[in-house]
Amino acid sequence: MHLLAFLLLVASLLFAVGFGAVAALQIWQGRSTLLHWIEKSQMMITTLITLSSLILLWALINFDFSNYYVSSYTSLDLPLFYRVTAFWAGQAGSLLFWAWSVALCGIIFCYTNAYKALSDGTKMWFWMLFLTFIGFFLFLLTTWSNPFELISPIPADGNGLNPLLQNPGMIFHPPLLFLGYGGFTIPSCLALAQALNGSQHDEGSWTDASRNMILFAWLTLTAGIILGCWWSYMELGWGGYWAWDPVENASLIPWLVGSAFLHTSVIETRRGKLHRTNTFLVALTTISAVFATYLVRSGVVESLHAFGDGGVGTPLLIFIIFFTALALFATATCKNPNAKPMAELFSREGLLLVAAWFLIALSVIILIATMWPVFSKFFTSNPQGLDQNFYNKVCMPLAAVISVLLMICPWMKWKGGVKSTIMLGTVTAVFIATGAGMYIAGYQIPVSILAVGSAAGCIAGIVLLFATDASVRKSNRAISAYGVHIGVALIVIGIAFSGSYKQEIQTRISHGGTAALQEYTFKYKKLYEGQAPGYVFLQAEIDVYEDGKLVGTLEPQRRLYNKFGKNRSFAEVSIIPSFGEELYSSLLGADSQGNITVKLSIEPMVNWFWIGGTLMCLFPFIGFTRFRKSEKVTDAA
Repeated sequence: MHLLAFLLLVASLLFAVGFGAVAALQIWQGRSTLLHWIEKSQMMITTLITLSSLILLWALINFDFSNYYVSSYTSLDLPLFYRVTAFWAGQAGSLLFWAWSVALCGIIFCYTNAYKALSDGTKMWFWMLFLTFIGFFLFLLTTWSNPFELISPIPADGNGLNPLLQNPGMIFHPPLLFLGYGGFTIPSCLALAQALNGSQHDEGSWTDASRNMILFAWLTLTAGIILGCWWSYMELGWGGYWAWDPVENASLIPWLVGSAFLHTSVIETRRGKLHRTNTFLVALTTISAVFATYLVRSGVVESLHAFGDGGVGTPLLIFIIFFTALALFATATCKNPNAKPMAELFSREGLLLVAAWFLIALSVIILIATMWPVFSKFFTSNPQGLDQNFYNKVCMPLAAVISVLLMICPWMKWKGGVKSTIMLGTVTAVFIATGAGMYIAGYQIPVSILAVGSAAGCIAGIVLLFATDASVRKSNRAISAYGVHIGVALIVIGIAFSGSYKQEIQTRISHGGTAALQEYTFKYKKLYEGQAPGYVFLQAEIDVYEDGKLVGTLEPQRRLYNKFGKNRSFAEVSIIPSFGEELYSSLLGADSQGNITVKLSIEPMVNWFWIGGTLMCLFPFIGFTRFRKSEKVTDAA
């Protein structure tokens, strides 16, 4: 069975290489007579990868420990849904899911009206690039990262899944990231294909043809990051949701670049400008996604989430260099003779572009900081990474400025000038009033005031816009975009409060004793042991009082998993949720007398982060539209 699955991957690699070469030959000959067969090859590749993936899933579900990957990431006591998630728990399985996601996105796009409206020349270039891309991942899967390697003798039980991955968030977090990465390969390959074919003026812009795939890729990547934050908050027990870990950063970089592209693509769609900028940015989004894959699998930086090298690091780096060079070449050659100059800085065009460049600046800063242990090897014998303080001091002010731009931009005209002085004045008044209210209430950190004030102004502005402009209310695209911006504003508020004004203590409490944090009193009632399939646990029971009134009970656990030894325990946090101050607890240990050591924290406004993230993932669905060929762009304001 496993040999069959491996041979299916080999066959899919041969199809990708063979028909990619056929596409290149047809381009060189200036023909498209074999286009139909090339399209059929993608169906065959997707079918083969799907069958191979289903065989791996079958092996995981049925405890087939003859497979090295299955024995490494599952065990007899592992529940079914975690056996399924083991598919992407390791390097080989996650690469297979990466390739599967790309293949599925390719076949879905192949059957859309947008694809059918493309010229044959653009289709040929698209398939040559796309088959090269998927062929590379199939090459990795059939060489260094084979998920169907056999083991002998066959063990009676497997090693089990890392307890940190046994969380509902990890069921969806990695596959959503991979779907986002895979989804962005479609507009990336299409943009480069149209640039190399030089056919934009005959068939319309690729941004319109791939719009739905762009939205799908962005929302799944967003959802994956948000769920990763929730997993970190609920599972790691440190009281935060973003630790600026290298692998966390690696997933954020393509999201920032993709978000920058979304804003510059609005300028192209509405104003017919920045065609080359968009071509490069969307390609850079996919390049940064492959870089994220490289960072996880190369061993160049240390991370809780990394897999180590496994031999794939060097091939991934070579592929990144090749794809970057191709993107630069294609971008340089796709000159638009009808390109128009940008409007003034204080226009909607200008501010959208500024917002995009701030997003790019953030991605560059995070990239350099993430790779700092590598860069610093050139001038020090003791290279060290940059801590959270650096990221927070540098990135938070830039994020606050982006929030200000979100507040102002809707009230600017495309060509320059203010659309409504009264409305912009009202939004500015909300901004000032919110900032003043925060300062009076004792929240006096300047960056937080700027962030929360602008976020409040952004939300107020969007409400005013929908209340006063009927055309906005009737546009699904506008509803989608502004709904996402409301989500961003709520996330800004959540970060500004929970990041800057979080209070926490780590303390030892004797049985029946208390600990105090701000206006809350934590009374330790009892500690008891328990057992569940695969692990034993200690659970503390802590009543929480505010001004003498019972607020709720915290029940944090410390777990010892059978497969991971007695010297390694794992936290299971407990919270008392609130839209204001959420109470968070993590049990760090207990002694023989029943005294416990706990981490207790107050997380102000943290749930607005989750609410905002949810809105960012839902509103893009409203923006999905039926494809129509682009109409001639006008200069209407």
